[in-house]
Amino acid sequence: MKHKPGIVALALVVMVALAAMPGLAALDEAYPPPLPESSTQSVEVVDRDGKLLRAFAAADGRWRLPVRLDKVDPEFVRMLVAYEDRRFWQHGGVDPLAMIRAAWQMLRHGRIVSGGSTITMQLARLLEPRPERSLTAKVRQMARALQIERRLDKRRILELYLTHAPYGGNIEGVRAASLAWFGKEPKSLGLAQGALLVALPQSPERRRPDRYRERAKAARDQVLARMAEGGFIASGEVARASAVPVRARRLALPALAPHLAQQARWLRPTEQVHQVTLSRPVQKALEVVASEAAQRLGPDLSVAMMLADVHTGEVLAEVGSAGLLDVRRSGWIDMTGVPRSPGSALKPFIYALALEDGLVLPETLIEDRPASFDGYRPRNFDLTYQGDVSVRQALQLSLNVPAVRLLQATVPSRLLGRLHRAGVVPVLPRDKAPGLAIGLGGVGVTLKDLVQAYTVFANNGRTVTLGDGVTGRPAAAAGRAMFSPVATWHVSDILSGVAPPRGTARLPIAYKTGTSYGNRDAWSIGFDGRHVLGVWVGRADSAPVPDLNGITVAAPILFDSFARTGLKFEALPQAPAGAVRIEAADLPSGLRFFTAPDAGLPQVGLHEPALHIVYPPDGAHVDLGLASGGAVQPLMLKLQGGRPPYRLLANGVPVGEPLRSRSGLWQAGGIGFSRLSVIDARGRSASISVYLE
Repeated sequence: MKHKPGIVALALVVMVALAAMPGLAALDEAYPPPLPESSTQSVEVVDRDGKLLRAFAAADGRWRLPVRLDKVDPEFVRMLVAYEDRRFWQHGGVDPLAMIRAAWQMLRHGRIVSGGSTITMQLARLLEPRPERSLTAKVRQMARALQIERRLDKRRILELYLTHAPYGGNIEGVRAASLAWFGKEPKSLGLAQGALLVALPQSPERRRPDRYRERAKAARDQVLARMAEGGFIASGEVARASAVPVRARRLALPALAPHLAQQARWLRPTEQVHQVTLSRPVQKALEVVASEAAQRLGPDLSVAMMLADVHTGEVLAEVGSAGLLDVRRSGWIDMTGVPRSPGSALKPFIYALALEDGLVLPETLIEDRPASFDGYRPRNFDLTYQGDVSVRQALQLSLNVPAVRLLQATVPSRLLGRLHRAGVVPVLPRDKAPGLAIGLGGVGVTLKDLVQAYTVFANNGRTVTLGDGVTGRPAAAAGRAMFSPVATWHVSDILSGVAPPRGTARLPIAYKTGTSYGNRDAWSIGFDGRHVLGVWVGRADSAPVPDLNGITVAAPILFDSFARTGLKFEALPQAPAGAVRIEAADLPSGLRFFTAPDAGLPQVGLHEPALHIVYPPDGAHVDLGLASGGAVQPLMLKLQGGRPPYRLLANGVPVGEPLRSRSGLWQAGGIGFSRLSVIDARGRSASISVYLE
C-alpha cells in the first residue's frame, strides 16, 4: 500500500510527458488502441420497428449488445457520470484532479477511498484487459485513454463503455444488463434500477443480484446516498428508491421468433443487426397463445401459426412450433414450411371455381347423400348426411359429398392450376394424377401455402405473394387473378357466416377449418379485410391423434390469437359489381346442381346430349349497338342438348322466365364482359364469357 502515492505521482508525470512528446502523434499511429469491431458484439434480430426479437451471444459466449446513447435513460447516464467520472465531459481522457484527490484521500486514510480512473481509462482497461495491477498497467491505461480521446468523441466513448462494462456472469453492457435483470430496454430505467446498474460494474461478481442480493442492494443504496449528498437527487427520492426490493432472478434475453431469427442469420451471415418484417407485440402474443394451447393439448402436440398482411404481403408473425427446445414436440422443426394434408381447408377454392363457372349460386340446392364417384365414396366427418342443402350450408358445414360433386364438375386439375396461380405448389402422391381426393386433403400443402392462398379472399380474387419475413417486402405482392372478384366475395360472405367455436365470442372474421385423414392435422384459417391468420396443430412426426380436429382444437386457437394480437379488425371486402346476395326464396323453384348419376344407380336419360351454348361462342365480341348510342339489340342465345326448361343466369343472377326452347333473347345492361350460364331441368349447366359492345 505504501507505494501507491508514488504510483499516482509517477503516472501524472508520465501523462504530462506523453502530452508533451513531439513524437506522440507518430507513436500514436504506430500503436493504435484496440478499438472493438462490431463483430465482437451479439447479433440482433429486430422487428419492423427496431424492437429486439432475439439476441445471439457473441463469439466469446457473452451477451454484449451495442448501445446507443439516445436509447438509454438520460437520468441513468447523468448518475453514472456523476458517480464514476464527474469531469468526464471536460477532461481529455485522464483527470489529474481526480488522481490527486485519490492520492490525498489514500494518504489521509491509509487506504484507497476513491479511484482516479476516468470512464475513458476504464474503457481502455476493458478493451485491453490485463490481470496484473501494476504501474506499467496504469500508465498503459492512461496512454490508451489519451489515444481513445483523440479518435472518438465523448458520446461514442460513453457508448463503448456502456457496451463493454461487466454486469455479472456473461452479461456485458447496460442493454444486456437491463434486459437480464429487469426485462426491459434501458430507455426507461427507474431510479432504483439505474442506481443498481451504476454500482454493478465496480464489482460485478460480488454484487450479482441473483447470488448476492443483499450486497447488490447495499451497493445500490450507496450510490443513491452519494447522489443525494452531491445534490443530484432529492433525499425523498432516495428513500423511495431504497425501499424497492432487488430482483433475485436473472431473466432470459428475448428469444422470440427463433426459427425465423435463425433463418435470418443463415441468409445474411455477415450482418450484426437483422431487421425482419415481424411485429414484436403480435409475435409475442401468438407465441404465448401457442405455448398455452400446447400445454392444454398435451406433451406431444405442437402448434404453428402465421399471420400475413394482405395489402403488402409481409409476414407479421410466424410461430414455427410451441417451443424451440421442447424435445417431445420436436420444437426445432419449423412446421410452417412442412407439407401436411390440409383436410377440408381447400374446399373454399372448389366452391370459388364452381361459382365462377356459374355452376351454382350460394343458395343453389345440392345433394348431400351417400355417393360413389367411380368407386371413390367420400363420407362426412360425422358419418351423417343432410340430404338437400344449399351451397352456402354445404360449405359452412364443410360437407364432403357436395364438395366432391363440385370438384368433379370443375375438374381437379383446374383446381391445382388455380392454386399454382397463387404461388402454391401442392405435393401430390408419387406417380398419381390429381383426383377427387385432393378436395378432402389428399395432397400436401404447407401452412405458408394455405395462408398465401387464402389472401385471395381478402384481396378481391388476386393472389398476394408473401415475403419470407427476413428479406423484406416481396418485389411484387399482388400477383395474378386467381378467381373472379364475384366468386371470391361469395365465398368470403359464406365463410363469414360460419359459427364461432363453442364457448368463443364471435369476431368480424371469416374462417374455415380442416382435419386430415386419421386426425393427424388440425387446421383453421381466418381472415378479415387486411390480415390472414393460419393455425396448424398436430404431431411433428405425423402420428394420428384421437379427437384432433379443426373445429374443436385449431379454431379456438385461431379466435384466441386474433383477439390477442392487438390489431384493429378491418371490414371484409365489399361486394363487387355483379355480386348480389340472393335469398333462397327469390331463386327460381327447383334450382339445383346436378352431377352425373352415381355408379351402380339406375342410368336414366343418359341418351340426352350434353348441354352446350352454341351461340355466341365463348370469348366472342358481340356488337349490340351499346357503344353507338342508338337502338340496343338483344343478345340471341342458341343452345344444344340438355332438357328444357332452361334457366338463364347473367353474372350469377337469374334472368327472366325459363326458356322452353333451345333459343332465347337477353337484353344486356352495359358494355364489357358478361358471364352467361344456362341450367337445364336436370341441373346440368353450361357457361360462356362474352364481350358486349
